[in-house]
Amino acid sequence: MTEATKINLFFNFRSPYCYIASKTIFSLVDDFHAEFEWKPLAGWTGRSAPERAKVKIPLVRQDIRRIAKKMGIPMNPPPITTDPTKAGAGSLLAEEHGLLREYVVAMMDKEWGEGQDIGDSEIIAAVGQEIGLDSQDLLEAVESPANLARMDENWREAQSLGVFGVPTFVVGEEIFWGSDRVDYLRDYLYELGLAKQ
Repeated sequence: MTEATKINLFFNFRSPYCYIASKTIFSLVDDFHAEFEWKPLAGWTGRSAPERAKVKIPLVRQDIRRIAKKMGIPMNPPPITTDPTKAGAGSLLAEEHGLLREYVVAMMDKEWGEGQDIGDSEIIAAVGQEIGLDSQDLLEAVESPANLARMDENWREAQSLGVFGVPTFVVGEEIFWGSDRVDYLRDYLYELGLAKQ
């Protein structure tokens, strides 16, 4: 039996490119002997600094609107003040319960599809209820010092690997940055002989 290859996935819920990626990334674990090492990030980590973001936002919004249109998915940006930290911390609980895929897709749809503020605990609890996570457990997880510390550690690890943006996928020495690199990662996994028969 082929052993599953680890894909380190650095992800920030505030990134519109992570929203785009959320529509395709889970095909990697469906189609290949691979599994994610889930590495959510908090706040601004893995994204452009606020000063640079102010300049980039108009262009990024145009870019994402075009991509979303081509993919046939909704694009309604959330409030500019949205903080992804709680959503990231909550994702660690979802992963523990085998609901990572459901959580990521639902949370990103809520944020970028519906334009909701996923820093709002009520929004997070609603997503948890939608996918079958206990709302109280989820609200505790989003405030957990251990989860917050883990996300800080994820960012330190990302920097040590040379990762500077999200989403980024790391397989061994190979680094794939961006939602538009999923196909290249698929090619690489094929080359490694990891396709499921």
